[in-house]
Amino acid sequence: MPSNEYIKVFPSDPEYLPEIESFILEIAEQNNVDEEKFNCIALSTAEAASNSILHGNKNDPTKKVEIKVVVTDKVMRIIFKDEGKGFEPKSVPDPTTPENILKENGRGIHIMKSYLSSLTYNFTPEGTEAILEIKLDK
Repeated sequence: MPSNEYIKVFPSDPEYLPEIESFILEIAEQNNVDEEKFNCIALSTAEAASNSILHGNKNDPTKKVEIKVVVTDKVMRIIFKDEGKGFEPKSVPDPTTPENILKENGRGIHIMKSYLSSLTYNFTPEGTEAILEIKLDK
């Protein structure tokens, strides 16, 4: 099964968020991702890109975010690698519980999980990888 692979590195600056999103969405479009999945990818990648820049790299413009996209007939995998120290995913509060429902932040991971087939993290000494997957086959 053939796959297409794309890699691009961006400065860790929130001004690049639209360019990051365009990079990924153009790939989705080139690979004929259907509209419903396209919207799921758009919402999830916007959140992941923001998390990499703001939380992972702490808005440090000297750090980079590397994005690798792999598309096959069955799945689109998007890997965001920042230079951050990582976090404990289990420590992120559930935004749907009564004590968290009115909080302004902490919803991003929950939103991504609801739109993606899989959301995992890989923590390395060089940084954190957020691995987003969405199944493309019907």
